[in-house]
Amino acid sequence: MSSTGQDPAVSTAHASTKHAALMLGALGVVYGDIGTSPLYTLRACLAGFDRVEPHHVLGVLSILFWLLMLVVSFKYVMLVLRADNRGEGGTLALLELAVRGRAGRARLLLVVLGIFGAALFYGDSIITPAISVLSALEGIGVVSHRLDPWVVPLALLVLLVLFLIQHQGTGAMGRLFGPVMAVWFATMAALGLRQIVHAPQVLEALNPLIGLQFIAEFPGRSFVLLGAVVLALTGAEALYADMGHFGRQAIRRAWFSMVLPALGLCYFGQGALLLQDPTAIRNPFFLMAPQWALVPLVMLATVATVVAAQAVISGAFSVTRQAIQLGYWPRMQILHTSAAEKGQIYLPQVNAWLLVSVLILVLVFQSSENLAAAYGFAVTGTMLTTTLLAFTVLPRGSTGMRRALWLSALGVFLLVDLLLFSANAAKIHEGGWLPLMVGIVMFSLMMTWRRGRQLLALRHQRDQEALPAFLEQLQQHPPARVPGTAVFLTMTPGRVPAALLHNLKHNKVLHEHTVFLTLEVVDVPYVSDEERFLVEPVGMDSWQIAVHYGFKEDPNVPHVLRLISEAYPEIDLEPMRTSYFLSRQTIVAARQPAMGRWRMGVFSFMARNAMRSTLFFKIPPNRVVEMGMQVEI
Repeated sequence: MSSTGQDPAVSTAHASTKHAALMLGALGVVYGDIGTSPLYTLRACLAGFDRVEPHHVLGVLSILFWLLMLVVSFKYVMLVLRADNRGEGGTLALLELAVRGRAGRARLLLVVLGIFGAALFYGDSIITPAISVLSALEGIGVVSHRLDPWVVPLALLVLLVLFLIQHQGTGAMGRLFGPVMAVWFATMAALGLRQIVHAPQVLEALNPLIGLQFIAEFPGRSFVLLGAVVLALTGAEALYADMGHFGRQAIRRAWFSMVLPALGLCYFGQGALLLQDPTAIRNPFFLMAPQWALVPLVMLATVATVVAAQAVISGAFSVTRQAIQLGYWPRMQILHTSAAEKGQIYLPQVNAWLLVSVLILVLVFQSSENLAAAYGFAVTGTMLTTTLLAFTVLPRGSTGMRRALWLSALGVFLLVDLLLFSANAAKIHEGGWLPLMVGIVMFSLMMTWRRGRQLLALRHQRDQEALPAFLEQLQQHPPARVPGTAVFLTMTPGRVPAALLHNLKHNKVLHEHTVFLTLEVVDVPYVSDEERFLVEPVGMDSWQIAVHYGFKEDPNVPHVLRLISEAYPEIDLEPMRTSYFLSRQTIVAARQPAMGRWRMGVFSFMARNAMRSTLFFKIPPNRVVEMGMQVEI
């Protein structure tokens, strides 16, 4: 027995069970996207050849396999996962690490880069559900060509149901995702192995020289080919983005123990089939299966693609919440679908936008092959952004040879990402314009909101009087005091809130206790209760309080005031004696607006349609007094 009285064998078994559960969960959430790539990748890679020859198959397979090793195994799994923000990953979490301690143009450049990468993710979020579900249901055409006309209607139905049940949360479905994807990866491995046994010469493609010979023989075609090979890498960013849910080790173990072997066997199995029967290029994934297994395989593939789509939809919800908290997007309704898992959220407005966009996409493009060109641009853009941001984070603190090794490795990855991005940029006219357009629109909206909020804060900073000086003046001519506590929410600490001036002007009273409350989002995902607030007395029974939240937390003002009252009993924060004073601002353009008129119009529109602060901060509406005011910027 150990000193704690617990049997070491029991402890080890418990740890092993926990690790297995995390790996199974990672299979269901992290690897859904990359795990369904074999449905369409090899077909898209070889589609440009008039006749599929054995050296084409081996050359493409070699390039595909070694890119999978270089980009996913080495770049993401081994290196990028080290750049965690207190255990959290993703573009915005990496951005917060990159800008830490930086100011001026360097900070602005990194912000622009990170926000554009996050904006491109929305393009990925509408393409992934469409291409995944379409590619799975296209398998019914292998069963019988008479079923081909049903592919699009069935895809629309599956996607419609998927989005309509989002408000139920992923908790119940999530418990099934891991086992379903485990069966999916095992099935892919078995199908591939079955074909490799019949054509073992396909394993020659494991030699990287085969890929290099193909590049030397077809340099121009190889560059174009990269635009299709990147489809095998889709979902690599999810490994990093979902690190906070499962941890670095679980993601690594799942990749090397199951996902990578299954993907490798599946791709090489398709290659083996094409070496035996080049006409199988019409759908090499489903044609690997025997005739009797086609219908069950189509059903399993459809479920697997739903899992992949669900992971991207949940990712869009998470990115949007982070953007809201970091000040890049207006407040929106955020609903928690699980009492136990705070990461499970649902944003109705985002869900509705994704649903409409995905359905339009299916109706316009009609097939996964048509969507392939559009897919790669968003993926490679986000991957390139991650590498550039990693340059500023991973080598930090390293010196000498260690720093040189970091920069050398990242330099290689940057070169690969630039090649992949360039190859996909060349296909903008074929469909790459779609994620680019979505990315530009989202980037413009996010940067406009950020700039508008900055200008608003500067206006308040300029026009509002310093709080200590104002309170000193107020002590000389004190107004009537009324029972209770007034809480004034302000975005500029140390300045006099406009709502206080309006209250004094119209009501000519001041509450017995006054709290000036500022909510600040810091550059870490979560903040402990010990670091949650900072209280500073400012005189006249008044306090300046700064409350800190992480960028993955939802503000809850009544809850934090309860914590403050426990720590500072001298502040009367009894709920029924506390009133909240807020300024409801109407944004209008000045004669010479601080930013372009069209941006001012967009910012004003976004501000008018933002979720009311009382709802967002969970303030009881019957305790709120709103002061309307017009602000020119």
